[in-house]
Amino acid sequence: MKKWISCLFSIVLLLSVSLGASATENIIRLATTTSTYNSGLLDKLLPVFEQKFGVKVHVIAVGTGKALRMGRDGDVDLVMTHAPAAEKAFIDQGHGIEAKSVMYNDFVVVGPASDPAKIKGSMDVEQALRAIAASKSQFISRGDDSGTHKKELALWKAADAAPTFDGYKQIGQGMGKVLQVSDELQGYTMTDRGTWLAYQARLNLELMVAGDKRLFNPYQVMLVNPERYKGLNTEGARSLAQWLVSAQGQKMVNDFRINGEVLFHGSAQQIVTAQ
Repeated sequence: MKKWISCLFSIVLLLSVSLGASATENIIRLATTTSTYNSGLLDKLLPVFEQKFGVKVHVIAVGTGKALRMGRDGDVDLVMTHAPAAEKAFIDQGHGIEAKSVMYNDFVVVGPASDPAKIKGSMDVEQALRAIAASKSQFISRGDDSGTHKKELALWKAADAAPTFDGYKQIGQGMGKVLQVSDELQGYTMTDRGTWLAYQARLNLELMVAGDKRLFNPYQVMLVNPERYKGLNTEGARSLAQWLVSAQGQKMVNDFRINGEVLFHGSAQQIVTAQ
């Protein structure tokens, strides 16, 4: 009897381990940016991938800084972010492998119709930031160590205009919320074009600055290094990364539109460098 019970227990244990492993293999944990998530792009892409491969992708939408920290801690299987310098450090330090360029868009500066800094139509983002600071206008910053926040701080530094004026506010929120707060306070902000297009119809803000090459915004995907952590679904993560840069994935990126406007451009054949 004891032998039979012991045998039964072993079978149950083996089944539990097997089912647990199977469940893990069918779930891919992706940390990505709020700008990617807010655009609605993943709602179009991931169901197609999930159906094709019979898996489920759990998306954790956070700022780039937090997404990379989750990768460093082994809490996700892969990350898709938009901060080339931080991504290079992530790879160089051995946290990530197999970086692939996926797509790009650009950042834009938006603001109230009254335009107190008189920057509407400018294609020089540094000059525009200096004008915002000089006029002490409201400027709402994400302040969350996201890719957008990193880029914004780099641009303030390049413009030699420290964001210490009275109207500058860091709120520690995602891009969608920052756009809403900017609208409420009638302030300026910098946003990726994808989130701007997704939210534009709900806001009274207007496009102020666009087209400056310094506003280029590339996205890439990286696997978390499986040599650093056990239990990662590396094969699932690899299949997702490869699908994103496949002909089908890139076509879906290029075809994604809101109100006829293109949000992202596939860049699988391009090399992303730190700027």
